[in-house]
Amino acid sequence: MSDTFSVGIIQTKVIDNNSKFSFKDNLDRFEDLVVKTSKSGAKVICLQEMFNSPYFCTVEDHAFFDCAEQFDGETVTRFKKVAKSLDIALVLPLFERRAPGVYHNSAVVLDADGSTLGVYRKMHIPDDPLYYEKFYFAPGDTEPGYQVFKTRYANIGVLICWDQWYPEAARITAMKGAEILFFPTAIGWHPKEKDEYGASQKDAWRTIQRSHAIANGIFVASPNRIGHELTQGTDGIEFFGSSFIADPFGRIIKEAGIEEEILVTECSRKLLETTRQHWPFFRDRRIDSYSPILNRWT
Repeated sequence: MSDTFSVGIIQTKVIDNNSKFSFKDNLDRFEDLVVKTSKSGAKVICLQEMFNSPYFCTVEDHAFFDCAEQFDGETVTRFKKVAKSLDIALVLPLFERRAPGVYHNSAVVLDADGSTLGVYRKMHIPDDPLYYEKFYFAPGDTEPGYQVFKTRYANIGVLICWDQWYPEAARITAMKGAEILFFPTAIGWHPKEKDEYGASQKDAWRTIQRSHAIANGIFVASPNRIGHELTQGTDGIEFFGSSFIADPFGRIIKEAGIEEEILVTECSRKLLETTRQHWPFFRDRRIDSYSPILNRWT
């Protein structure tokens, strides 16, 4: 196995509020972006959370359940062909219809031959103003829960957006052998809060994920949306982008601004190994003292 593996993440706007959303046009655009990312050298590519639809969780509306697909539906079927033709592994987030009345915020992982390696279902589901995800999504219950997907190029872990605030999720995924954690994301500001809290909110978002990289000696990549998505009756959410890739020291390797951008970088397995040798957090864990973590509160 090579000492390095190349990863790419895509940051872009999903919906233009000045025109009607088109599912087909959106898939066409993302296919073009995946091709472009592949041509830039990426062999493992991750898209944004729920990339193939507007972020509709700003309201509770049963009509949006029509946006859901089975994980072997049109989106996945199309991108399986893309993955195979480009010889890439692909993390493909989507709104999954698992069964009548059972829906998940999921990510399907495709390998370079176009095969489906599995699906990760978001474990932590928020319920905040303009993030009413509990209305739409059941929490993930896929066995064995947090997973590692062994793609042709790297062993990858996938956690989705709200999962990124939980150190337990990152630690377990790293312990299962992930070399990189992908965090497909849809996070932004309430426009009325931006002036007062915007800078600190974005800083906290970056800091918690960099801390996962440091605590676990692992690469982290987080593709976020951009754009101000409006929903009728609300001020919408202004997605702040700032997608980034960090190394096992928590150093930012590549970072985007607030415009459409593709980030591609090489990840070194030697650096991963060296980091864990010098910061032996796994060696020094006191697993005999951690049982209280299984309680809601102690």
